[in-house]
Amino acid sequence: MADTDISPILAFLHCETPDSWIQAALKQLDILLIDHAANELKAAQSAMTLIGKNATKLDILNKMSRLAREEMLHFEQVLKILKKRKIAYRPIKASAYAATMAQHIRKTPSERLVDTLIVGAIIEARSCERFYHLAPHLDEQLKKFYMSLLKSEARHYQDYLNLAQTYAESSIEDRVQFFLEKESQAILSPDPLFRFHSGVPV
Repeated sequence: MADTDISPILAFLHCETPDSWIQAALKQLDILLIDHAANELKAAQSAMTLIGKNATKLDILNKMSRLAREEMLHFEQVLKILKKRKIAYRPIKASAYAATMAQHIRKTPSERLVDTLIVGAIIEARSCERFYHLAPHLDEQLKKFYMSLLKSEARHYQDYLNLAQTYAESSIEDRVQFFLEKESQAILSPDPLFRFHSGVPV
């Protein structure tokens, strides 16, 4: 744990995960793992969508290709953990977390790209933060696995953010802060549905 510095991500996000969410996660590890797997798959799909929509932007193609491969590897790793623990992977209702931010993405193509990349950065940062805070409370297998994800998730967050600035016509700081505020509201609001990115359990 001491070798892993996520202070830039903690400084980036507007809030940290409430302890009540950690406690809920420990009681629902099956749901946590199923949703984690689903999120890795969605992350890979989102990266592939960005590739498909930006076929002439080589930096997006290179970064998102690598990201998609890594997310698919993580998906396979979570599936293996589920199998080992005899937890059936199944479709479950998604949290409103990503949709809460996505509804504020602007419509014009250039602005939509920038906002989509910013939202991607925030999701990756939150995932990293949650892995970090969950890890000390988990059994050795899950602790080791979640700590192993920190480096790639932190890089993904930075890749998304750098790409957003590359394709913006001016500083993205205001848009980043706008979405971070929406994100923190989602994380700190009461949420009846427990998921990997859900809010405060009720």
